[in-house]
Amino acid sequence: MGILEQMKLDGKTAFITGGARGIGKSVAFGFAQAGANVVIADWDIEEAQKTAEEIAKTEGVKTLAVQTDVTDQASVNRMIEAVKQHFSSLDIAFCNAGICLNIPAEEMSAEQWSKVINVNLTGVFLTAQAAGKLMIEQGKGGSIITTASMSAHIVNVPQPQCAYNASKAGVIQLSKSLAIEWAKHNIRVNSLSPGYIGTELTLNSKELQPLIKTWNDMAPLHRLGRPEELQSICVYLAGDSSSFTTGADFVVDGAFTCF
Repeated sequence: MGILEQMKLDGKTAFITGGARGIGKSVAFGFAQAGANVVIADWDIEEAQKTAEEIAKTEGVKTLAVQTDVTDQASVNRMIEAVKQHFSSLDIAFCNAGICLNIPAEEMSAEQWSKVINVNLTGVFLTAQAAGKLMIEQGKGGSIITTASMSAHIVNVPQPQCAYNASKAGVIQLSKSLAIEWAKHNIRVNSLSPGYIGTELTLNSKELQPLIKTWNDMAPLHRLGRPEELQSICVYLAGDSSSFTTGADFVVDGAFTCF
């Protein structure tokens, strides 16, 4: 099989948490352009439905939007049941949903800390666990991709985000642990660590807009990444060309963490 054939995702099904917008939406388009059917799992069901309809219309694949709270096991299980009912199998899981609260550590409440950890780390565990259980049941392997961050490798400045940094470091170690446990089932688990990405949320946030110049001044490429610049690495990890790639973390940050 040639390399281009290995990169195709024809006949595969992927779910993407946090898929309604931002990185999740961009990667969902990437999977669809490679031939996969996609399930947009997001708390914002109206936006998820818009994204699913847009992908179906432009890319000609089957799509489904499912309202999902990644911190709630029952909600995650309902999403998995919807995948089973609408598609023949699950081949790819992009456990991507995440939040960030920029609050000084000495001011952060236990509730605020827990909110970040629950979405960013527990949510990744619950969705990866659900995907892994189904893939084990199916008996044909699969690929799970988690969204960590360059913030797992460095401490971002000037914004205070200790809970976010800790949660993303946890995602990397969780992904490595799952990769080892599920290797015997031919389920590959890898993490993606993006740098600063210019999503709509980032670009339109009144809180973050003043920081963008600082980030760009610090960055070797002097710019934010674009969501579509994460598509190809995710398509690679989702497909057969990465069959020997598991337990790895892929930093896509324009060399931000190199110094």
